[in-house]
Amino acid sequence: MSERCLQFALEAGQSLPVHLGWRVNSGYIRATGQTEFAEIFTVGIWGPGEIVMPELLSQQPVELRALSTASVHQWEPSDEERQSCSLIQIKQMGMLLQLTRMRPVEARLFNLLLWLSARFGASHQGGHSLPLEAMNLTHRQLAEMASVSRVTVTKALGHFRQQGWLQQEGALEILTAQGIRAFQAAG
Repeated sequence: MSERCLQFALEAGQSLPVHLGWRVNSGYIRATGQTEFAEIFTVGIWGPGEIVMPELLSQQPVELRALSTASVHQWEPSDEERQSCSLIQIKQMGMLLQLTRMRPVEARLFNLLLWLSARFGASHQGGHSLPLEAMNLTHRQLAEMASVSRVTVTKALGHFRQQGWLQQEGALEILTAQGIRAFQAAG
């Protein structure tokens, strides 16, 4: 690593240079790309303690932005960390791609919430807890991640709450068993 290490304290929405590697100290970082039709898609999300290596993301331009207030510092990973990051990124991109193919779209959104809560939340007996406020995830961002409209996200979240699959008290409580059973029965 160089003697001089860049550090940034970011507000939600601020971007990071994509030609450097980063370690997330706090907060959440999201990498996005854009289709030729100006549709935004997510290629990765990182939280505290994780390493972001933009060169692994894509051959096309990507953008790194803070989802929430975040603190990062420049990081040059070791060979072992580079290999580990590559495997993690492949799994992340595979999961994000798999999510875009799920039908119905409500199942896609529910599984996105499950995946995010498994990565960044806490597990409990009935399901998972996702720190939506801490992550600063908006309906628009969830829509971009799930490849659906913002209106669809708003309607689906309302439906999930009405069904008792989600509860929100600071964090989004995802009641795993009920939601999964319902989507398995529908599929």
